[in-house]
Amino acid sequence: MRTRTGRLHVGGGERGRGAPVRTVAYAASGIVLLAGCASMPDNGDLRGVESTPRQDAQVRVFAMPPSEDATPTQIVQGFLEALTSDDPDYKTARQYLTREAARTWRPELSTTVLSDGPGAQADRPDRQDTGSLSYTLTGTKVATVDAQQSYTPASGSYDELVHLTRDAKSEQWRIDAVPQGVVMGKSDFQRNYMSVNKYYFAADDAGSPPMTVADPVYVRSHVDPTTQMVRSLIEGPTAWLDPAVRTGFPEGTALRKGASPLTPDDRGRLTVPLNDKAAEIGTGRCEEMAAQLLFTLRTLSPAVDEVELRAGGGQLCSLAQEGAETVATRGALGRPDYLYFVDGEGRLVRITAGSGDTEPAPVPGALGEGEKALRSVAVARDERTAAGVAIDGKSLFVASLASGSSSEEPVLRSTGETEEDRLTTPSWDAQGGLWVADSDPTDPRLYLLEDGEGEPVQVRTPGLDGRVRAVRVAADGVRIALVVEKDGRSSLVIGRIDRNGGTGERPTVTVLDPRSATPELEQVTAMSWAGDSRLVVVGREQGGVEQMKYVEVDGSTPDVPAPAALTGVEAVTASEDEQAPLTAYSVDGIVRLPSGAQWQKVTEEGTAPVYPG
Repeated sequence: MRTRTGRLHVGGGERGRGAPVRTVAYAASGIVLLAGCASMPDNGDLRGVESTPRQDAQVRVFAMPPSEDATPTQIVQGFLEALTSDDPDYKTARQYLTREAARTWRPELSTTVLSDGPGAQADRPDRQDTGSLSYTLTGTKVATVDAQQSYTPASGSYDELVHLTRDAKSEQWRIDAVPQGVVMGKSDFQRNYMSVNKYYFAADDAGSPPMTVADPVYVRSHVDPTTQMVRSLIEGPTAWLDPAVRTGFPEGTALRKGASPLTPDDRGRLTVPLNDKAAEIGTGRCEEMAAQLLFTLRTLSPAVDEVELRAGGGQLCSLAQEGAETVATRGALGRPDYLYFVDGEGRLVRITAGSGDTEPAPVPGALGEGEKALRSVAVARDERTAAGVAIDGKSLFVASLASGSSSEEPVLRSTGETEEDRLTTPSWDAQGGLWVADSDPTDPRLYLLEDGEGEPVQVRTPGLDGRVRAVRVAADGVRIALVVEKDGRSSLVIGRIDRNGGTGERPTVTVLDPRSATPELEQVTAMSWAGDSRLVVVGREQGGVEQMKYVEVDGSTPDVPAPAALTGVEAVTASEDEQAPLTAYSVDGIVRLPSGAQWQKVTEEGTAPVYPG
């Protein structure tokens, strides 16, 4: 077992004899250890608080309260250390504040993540005897997590003031002015927080069962995360996703007072007591609420096999994990039958997904016959229809994957001057709509063909600065991933799909609120959805080498190993079903990456691999 200690880089003053900053680490075994660092100075500037290395998941860290003779420097350092502890209500951190500051400080409002732990510089180090002293907290911002627990990448400098005062009677220093929220270094954030998906229903989904949409948030990993996630789910979706989804929980629903902590019993049943706002709902609505809870808790608490909802003094409903899959559909629950790609003759071929079979067979129908040589393809999620872009990039064809089917005239044409400035690889949404971009620099457009046919709908893209070079729609049909190019730079953005239009009307389709998912990459060359809220991306940083990595839709990096290195990747595909092997087209041909293995060659004679979607 490891314990946690804070270290301080000192400068700008003469060393004094300070008391050590101490932390307590609590392990699952119940052992409590007390650790101290080197003596602290009682004057001078804090040049940077070294961020704590990643800790064992079973170790909980608690900071110690201030000592009676703590100097201003030690008070500031102790407070910053306390922000990174596993104290549920930040009670220890509040002990470094005056009574009034402790009352008004709201740590839950935000978390600011810095590249390293915050530095602190005394503004008036030569006048500590005045009873008043200020420190400026500094650092480089990496991200922020807001009051809804939503993560957003950030950049620029962090510069906030902390003011201390000395009590005339006790002569003890305390902080009387502090920024709202908490601040910590990146490695402390990774130890303290984890990303978890909560699930809602697509607002425009008229299907039965409805499709769920993942909404990733960050919660404190050692502070009753189950109760945190249940409460966050009930409170509703994050602001970015809210316009596109609905929830089964009635407005005003909340956990009953005194309900936490929530823990499953020895049979894996989690009882969730709600207030009376949920007391009058019917069984169908209750089961939707229970399904949302089960999908949300699936990865967070594997021990939860069943959810029981209670309100108004009685049981509302009970739902088991297997029942949740009949109430709602998750993208990751749909397993592809085949992996598809274009063979050396320009035909659409396929092999069984996830098997050791590497002998491709042409698909039934026109696209497998080779009459129209293809350069890229997309297969509908039900694997009954496919779309292919002609080898010159000018034409988009759609055909059934049934023997004897034919491909009629192109459903869309591009007039771009070069092959690279024409149609992108298409993508199918969950409703059977076909998306594709025309990269003609003189008139770049994004299109949707409802049911893969008919007059293409030009999709509005306000806020999208540049031309679309790649398109992938999430299984939920609510979110879309786009590679957007401008001024020689290509970046990955995630947009929210908005559909308007009644029955019999041509819809108005808009991609709203695009946000960057890879702010650190200068060039994105390939990408694919790889889970409910995760994508696999190929790209490079400025002046860097090509890399393949996983990213979350909110721009954070998931705590999973990156795929094994692969050279010269031109295309990559993954399935929302995380059991399907990652597949890529590189200088070695088409290769795939089974779980726990290295890249394995599928064929040298093939390009443009895709799973359905």
